[in-house]
Amino acid sequence: MKKRIVIALGHNALGLTLPEQQEAAVRTASCVAEFIAQDYQVVITHSNGPQVGMIHTAMSEFARLYPEYTHTPMSVCSAMSQGYIGYDLQGAIRSELLSRGIYKPVATILTQVTVDPYDEAFYRPTKVIGRVMDAAEAEQEEKRGNHVVEVEGGFRRIVATPKPEEIVEIDSIRALLDADQVVIACGGGGIPVLAQDNKLRGASAVIEKDTAAGHMADLLDADMLIILTGTDKVCLNYGTADEEPIDYLTVADAKKYIEQGQFEKGTMLPKIEAAIDYIGDSAVRKVLITKLSPERPSIGGESGTMIGK
Repeated sequence: MKKRIVIALGHNALGLTLPEQQEAAVRTASCVAEFIAQDYQVVITHSNGPQVGMIHTAMSEFARLYPEYTHTPMSVCSAMSQGYIGYDLQGAIRSELLSRGIYKPVATILTQVTVDPYDEAFYRPTKVIGRVMDAAEAEQEEKRGNHVVEVEGGFRRIVATPKPEEIVEIDSIRALLDADQVVIACGGGGIPVLAQDNKLRGASAVIEKDTAAGHMADLLDADMLIILTGTDKVCLNYGTADEEPIDYLTVADAKKYIEQGQFEKGTMLPKIEAAIDYIGDSAVRKVLITKLSPERPSIGGESGTMIGK
């Protein structure tokens, strides 16, 4: 059987604006195509932070200018971001593969991920999104049942980041992967939904992309999770004169460094936590955290930080 890998793309691999995203998708496609050329089965997930923030801001402004239209829920903004990021990625990857003489279908799966309505994250929202609002706008936002936080220059909306539970479309993802197709799924951590009997209702939240990537890699029994980020390696004492890059990190040491507060919340910490959860008790699963580099796409540990038992 072919080796199966899940690649999690950070925002550095996607850019911040529409033109930047299109250019970044071409560079990212070159890297992904190298893995496919090496005969790996590939599933791709991606960040959507800047994109979903842009969509939320645009739709909120639209509703402000045209009161007859309703505000757009976060779950719908997440779905919209999955659609247009997937559109750019699958087009760029398809073109890159064809230029190398490789015919392999590339598909984006609009992916829903269930979350627990009683997750502690809903009681302590931490993810700031959208534009800066004045006091009156913030009050209206709270009347709609949303949370806001005071920031420099005004207020911004803040949402929860609950843990992923079930990936609703996992069977579809697995079927495409078993057919040796390239799959883009769980974009932005997936569309957060609440299961209510036979219905799924969008949740006012965002799911951490790296956490969802690790969960998906586990469900697909992937051989490796690759998390592409903005730094070459995981570092101890990051950003200080004593910064120390790490080539190999055991799960035990990773847990120890977390207790020491070595990894920053919202950046490296969720990546390390995702690695620990995905590896679990396995003696063979590995996680590679590294910088996107089309010139040296390898999972052999020649670059980046390898994490294992």
